Amino acid sequence: MQDQDPTRDDALRLGAKTYRSRLLIGTGKYPSAEVARQALAATGAEIVTVAVRRVNLDRNAEDSIWAQVDLARYTLLPNTAGCTTVDDAVRTALLAREVGMGDLVKIEVIADPKTLFPDNQATLEAAKILIAEGFTVLPYLTDDLIACKKLADAGCAAVMPLGAPIGSGLGIRNPVSIRLIVEAMAPMGVPVIVDAGVGTASDAARAMELGCDAVLMNTAVAGAREPVLMAHAMRQAVDAGRLAFRAGRIPMKLYATASSPLEGLIG
Repeated sequence: MQDQDPTRDDALRLGAKTYRSRLLIGTGKYPSAEVARQALAATGAEIVTVAVRRVNLDRNAEDSIWAQVDLARYTLLPNTAGCTTVDDAVRTALLAREVGMGDLVKIEVIADPKTLFPDNQATLEAAKILIAEGFTVLPYLTDDLIACKKLADAGCAAVMPLGAPIGSGLGIRNPVSIRLIVEAMAPMGVPVIVDAGVGTASDAARAMELGCDAVLMNTAVAGAREPVLMAHAMRQAVDAGRLAFRAGRIPMKLYATASSPLEGLIG
């Protein structure tokens, strides 16, 4: 009998750990803590990313990240959002580990305040330092094939090219670049996680259909008119896109091809 759950044995590996969900979700911008809790649950995500410099790290505070995220259910992925230098990013990652967030970290070193595009070279430098410190590093960068190769060679557990500017909702603006990155990373065994720019479910599905291993999003869910409903949509979109990629799409053609056999037609 055919497996009723084709996603069951299709795990995402990041460092030494594996995850069933290929949707990573952020914790900011929700209209309330309760909506955030419901939306996170609806995504089915196992990894939740938090901006270390923008959350309350006091374990005794009611509004702390420890009170908002169920650590028995989710793996925390601290990120260095807001950092603009290598030193800032490294210090923030070390702080996250010191307060108990673990060794998994998403590195951001922002170069431009308007677009929030990252500095790929600074990201590489920070990644090398943190890998030497024992971190499992997931770097956020532009959709630059060469930068992705350098980060993979440096030992990053994945690469996280942007689909479009953070929070823009523009979707995957350069699908060819993303596809080239996917093809380059596959032989190296390095997952590709599209990070930033997703606006709706079709964007998430598109990223997965291109062969990406996962999608990270925040604003697309938190900023939706109905965040919990959008969370459900994104979960299904990621699963559908992954299955479509594994199934293999038909070739694109300029002209029609009959969907039923032509042989044996009468008259």
